[in-house]
Amino acid sequence: MNAAECLNILREIKDCAFATVDENGLPQNRIIDVMLVEDEKLYFLTARGKHFYNQLESGKVAAITGLNDKWQTVRLVGKVEKLAEQKYWIDRFFELNPSMNGVYPGDARYILEPFCIKDGDLEFFDLSDTPIYRESFTLGSGTVTEKGFVITDNCIGCGLCETNCPQQCIESGTPFEIHQNNCLHCGLCYENCPVQAIVKREEM
Repeated sequence: MNAAECLNILREIKDCAFATVDENGLPQNRIIDVMLVEDEKLYFLTARGKHFYNQLESGKVAAITGLNDKWQTVRLVGKVEKLAEQKYWIDRFFELNPSMNGVYPGDARYILEPFCIKDGDLEFFDLSDTPIYRESFTLGSGTVTEKGFVITDNCIGCGLCETNCPQQCIESGTPFEIHQNNCLHCGLCYENCPVQAIVKREEM
């Protein structure tokens, strides 16, 4: 799995959840079609009259999530860029997604504006097997936000974390080790460690 394959999964799903923040700081979510994936960029569009458009213009960021029929989720958080050459992109999107002609027939299509995300943080999460599998990637100049937990040298080797882990992804050692690609990030080990030897990765 890599960043390009994650974007292709979102394109195959096509109808994905796009989240933004409104003028009151409240989260807003809606289903938007992924129009194109090309050169490790994700392209979509929306109409200028929509609140979604205003939120993209003001916030310049969006979070996108899609789930396919294999129980694989891809999540992308990235910077949003409105594209120049609006008519070129809109015409191209309509050619690649002909069902759009029934929604915006004729020149009505030009009320739409094209956007792309080329820099961001991608996460692949696969629930189809045990243990689960997850992996993070950067898109363009984006950075990966560290998540989950790490067992520090304060570990006393009691094994409580290994016993309680729902995915059995903790291995004994000095200290014990969490297999990050199989971790649910549930925090059960973190909450139950008797010596607080487990810390959140973002706090290290």
